[in-house]
Amino acid sequence: MTSQVSSPAEQAEPADQRGGQPPAGGQRSADGGKEVRRLDRVIIRFAGDSGDGMQLTGDRFTSETASFGNDLSTLPNFPAEIRAPAGTLPGVSSFQLHFADHDILTPGDAPNVLVAMNPAALKANLPDVPRGAEIIVNTDEFTKRPMAKVGYDQSPLEDGSLDGYRVHPVPLTTLTIEALKEFGLSRKEAERSKNMFALGLLSWMYHRPTENTEKFLRQKFAKKPQIAEANVAAFRAGWNFGETTEDFAVSYEVAPASTAFPTGTYRNISGNLALSYGLIAASRQADLPLFLGSYPITPASDILHELSKHKNFGVRSFQAEDEIAGIGAALGAAFGGSLAVTTTSGPGVALKSETIGLAVSLELPLLVIDIQRGGPSTGLPTKTEQADLLQAMYGRNGEAPVPIVAPKTPADCFDAALEAARIALTYRTPVFLLSDGYLANGSEPWQVPDVDKLPDLRVQFAAGPNHVLADGTEVFWPYKRDPETLARPWAVPGTPGLEHRIGGIEKQDGTGNISYDPANHDHMVRIRQAKVDGIAVPDIEVDDPTGDARTLVLGWGSTYGPITAAVRRVRTAGDRIAQAHLRHLNPFPANLGTVLEGYEKVVVPEMNLGQLATLLRARYLVDARSFTQVRGLPFKAEQLATALKEAIDD
Repeated sequence: MTSQVSSPAEQAEPADQRGGQPPAGGQRSADGGKEVRRLDRVIIRFAGDSGDGMQLTGDRFTSETASFGNDLSTLPNFPAEIRAPAGTLPGVSSFQLHFADHDILTPGDAPNVLVAMNPAALKANLPDVPRGAEIIVNTDEFTKRPMAKVGYDQSPLEDGSLDGYRVHPVPLTTLTIEALKEFGLSRKEAERSKNMFALGLLSWMYHRPTENTEKFLRQKFAKKPQIAEANVAAFRAGWNFGETTEDFAVSYEVAPASTAFPTGTYRNISGNLALSYGLIAASRQADLPLFLGSYPITPASDILHELSKHKNFGVRSFQAEDEIAGIGAALGAAFGGSLAVTTTSGPGVALKSETIGLAVSLELPLLVIDIQRGGPSTGLPTKTEQADLLQAMYGRNGEAPVPIVAPKTPADCFDAALEAARIALTYRTPVFLLSDGYLANGSEPWQVPDVDKLPDLRVQFAAGPNHVLADGTEVFWPYKRDPETLARPWAVPGTPGLEHRIGGIEKQDGTGNISYDPANHDHMVRIRQAKVDGIAVPDIEVDDPTGDARTLVLGWGSTYGPITAAVRRVRTAGDRIAQAHLRHLNPFPANLGTVLEGYEKVVVPEMNLGQLATLLRARYLVDARSFTQVRGLPFKAEQLATALKEAIDD
């Protein structure tokens, strides 16, 4: 868990020097030592073998950056294989962090600083690094065999191929082993701490706090105090190396984001953690126990891990033997009166589809959380994608409509979970929540909400008969509907007088008895669709500052950050463009058609082959222009800005 911090608005004033690259001038430190330069933002990428601890290194740097008060956005990038061969390109793991003294929206297009722990990390990431950027290289790994693994005939540190960069050759492994001599560790054990040496060096370079990292290391290795102190020593050695070596003559300051956020209490949070907290909050606001039926799958497993820690909030987590059992248990819990959730990724959704259809037929509240990843089939487990929209919309037999909600940022996953729960509980329907790997693993500052301002999600269970027969007998009809929401009553099993039939065969309207009557089936299909169509969702808001833009860019889900950053660039260049973003994908906001008709051109960026654009064309008969990629990575702001400029000029 990352620590809570005061609002950036209560921190120091922002730096007056703008620009991501170091300015020409700077200032000496107070003691007359090394030069300190002020920046407004920095993008750092840690890269190494999957066993080098790059994710931990990035996470600790992120936590300290959050506690300092910067705005930030992160992009962890894991190998797709469970354990790729060491030192190979498929085995490279990286963590990118963009932090600033102002509001930012993406992890950044290109790193200002690359920390490369081996030749594979350098080769895999160098194409993303702009000329003039800083590269910190672990020279100990640039020997003949590791270089041969990735196709280097000569050392890139010596053949002139890095002449356009500011390269800092650092023997990280040797320095770490030397710093840990007193601990009596084997060479292999000591080498494992080289990531902490690198973290210490970068913490010195960017004036990051260190106290919480040392505390974290002692807690993480509490059962192995020698290992804990060795990691702390390596971390301090890296800091001291930066302070004393002549190779690093300059350090940098990025002031807190003083004006980026409203006053409040903030913490750094990932999308999966925010979603977990949102589910817990929803269960508390609904006064219902939370039940999770799930099967581990990347990148959704963290939700299962997190919710299993919160039995004190009435959370019951069940790790099933497979995807089908997970959702079956969740649907049973919904029948029993719980706020029921199942979590998965795209391949798991395919397995759960029959039970989702059953939930549609039973008309019970169920949250289906899909953390999308690259497909089809097993696909790219650790890479992000938005290609499950049509599966969520139509991926069931028969007419089985399901509402769909999509968060736009990691922190927004909290609010999206509450909204999905509201719809499920109010309308008695399964609801899809479509997050993705980028949101799930990425992180940003999140304002801890005031619990008193969270929505009231309490529901009334059926308590007695709700229908009078012609002979005056009072009975309970499980499919007698609320005239406003078309929701059927929710009856807790075992309540006297509320006995009713349940199952997957078509229901008779009102009674819930099995029915094969053609007219009844037509009626039930249409009324389930009408219930979803009638869900109350907010109108979509359009950002059109001048009011006369001719081009609208419309997005959904995790494309929000790159799209918004691109729109800012386009407007700064003098072009006019409007922006809107969809949270509700089924049903669409009532005013969406009117909004689309108001623009000559509509551009829809998606990390798929144009699934939302297809829906928009079919529903509203607009010539929505797709701009797509399926690379397993989020869009870059510059890439989108170029595409939007071309659309405007076309």
